[in-house]
Amino acid sequence: MKRVLKFVTLSIIAIVTFGCAQNFYNIPKETYEKKVRVLGVAPIFVDADSDIKHPEKEALLTVLKEADRQNERELVRMLKESGKYFSVRFVEGDADQLLAKLLARKEKRDDAGVVYNKYFFQPQEVRQLITENTVDALLVVVVSGITKQDKVSSSNLFSYLETNYNDLIMTAQILDADGTLLWEYPNFRQSGRSYQALLSLQYPDFDEAAANETDKVEVKFKTIAGITRALQKKEKDLLGRELRVSRRYYGVFDDMMTLLTPSKGLIGGDGK
Repeated sequence: MKRVLKFVTLSIIAIVTFGCAQNFYNIPKETYEKKVRVLGVAPIFVDADSDIKHPEKEALLTVLKEADRQNERELVRMLKESGKYFSVRFVEGDADQLLAKLLARKEKRDDAGVVYNKYFFQPQEVRQLITENTVDALLVVVVSGITKQDKVSSSNLFSYLETNYNDLIMTAQILDADGTLLWEYPNFRQSGRSYQALLSLQYPDFDEAAANETDKVEVKFKTIAGITRALQKKEKDLLGRELRVSRRYYGVFDDMMTLLTPSKGLIGGDGK
């Protein structure tokens, strides 16, 4: 359903702009398509040292890593079905060990109001992994924690609380054998810069505040059981049938795919 709605939206934009699709890559689209025919996809990483403030952090990390393993192959499938690559290969390996080997450093960024964690990788290690797996480039996806300001409304929409919340986010990069950044998510070539969290770890307890006749709303952490249920809830197809992929993961994967496979214009233009 989300893909249908996004297609309609992109089609409308294409008509308004005379079919000139936007290039979301850091190099010309034609260059990217010639350069990257075989794409490697690393296991989804979890940055355990990121800003994850949940009181049961170790239990949460276990849940996240299990969810990554259950859903990462869906991203590979979506990339294969896009038809943009000659081949898409999953890179086998222990996610924690690979991240420790690849990671050089990280920064918390606030770029044009988009708050996220930016990762930098060891070029020589990236080259080795690309060479060993016989691919042209490597897609690296990282789940991490971040604290940022947000406005959350109550269920009846009559109240809201604007404050700092601890969220789980997903970032991604496509790197070539020289360590050059070819594409990234969140993507700053995107108009509007839409960027959704994988899952918010906190919520404002409006019901408790109302029950205690107070305007002070406490921000609480979701339970591990609740987080697990949220990550296990499946996406559904147009007929209402459950898919294998988590609704939360699919939402972010789908957002990435929109930026990796921009639609061709309806009136002229080919998205180059």
